[in-house]
Amino acid sequence: MMMRHSGIGSRKRPLSRVLKPLVFVACLWPLGYLVWAAFTDNLTANPISEITLETGTWTLRFLVITLCITPLRRISGWNEAIKFRRMFGLFAFFYGSLHFTTYLWLDQFFDLSSIAKDVWMRPFITVGFTGFVGMIPLALTSTAGWVRRLGGRNWKRLHRLIYVSAVCGVVHYWWLVKADIQRPQTYAVIVGSLLLYRLIVTYRRRAPQAAVERPVAADLLRRTS
Repeated sequence: MMMRHSGIGSRKRPLSRVLKPLVFVACLWPLGYLVWAAFTDNLTANPISEITLETGTWTLRFLVITLCITPLRRISGWNEAIKFRRMFGLFAFFYGSLHFTTYLWLDQFFDLSSIAKDVWMRPFITVGFTGFVGMIPLALTSTAGWVRRLGGRNWKRLHRLIYVSAVCGVVHYWWLVKADIQRPQTYAVIVGSLLLYRLIVTYRRRAPQAAVERPVAADLLRRTS
């Protein structure tokens, strides 16, 4: 006897649900590599510098990937891409926290006075610290509950801080390497392009509304004159 397949059983799972576990594991790969390198003595001659550089670079990479999600969704039409944005954003904060902890613990040994002096006196640390602080409210308000509490519009406004963190990350990296600026330049071009794309989209959204409002305002002026 042939049995009919129920509608529920025959539904295909969304591609995002299949990819999410794989993407999550892939996002942990940089941490796994650092742990493996540390235990097998495969870090460079300056392991603290290597860990600091790697965690900082991956912080910037995940910020860039997070910013790429919305343009990717709009250009490709793959709306499920938006479901990965929160994950990438939280991984940016995760690696940023590791980067800051490495500096705080392994480099400065929790010497708060020295850290405060560094933040105040060394521009590349000041701007890097600013970028990290900017990610904290983004991570804390990343849940759907916070979207409801803040309201969609206010939540979106707050999460524009990611551009501040990304720009600070690029400047921090640029000022850190000093001589070989090819990689920071690449990130600067990408972040600048994404910011320009955002400004163009915002302008196009507001232009039709402004075109409608101008005749209305002119009509009101004529009536009141």
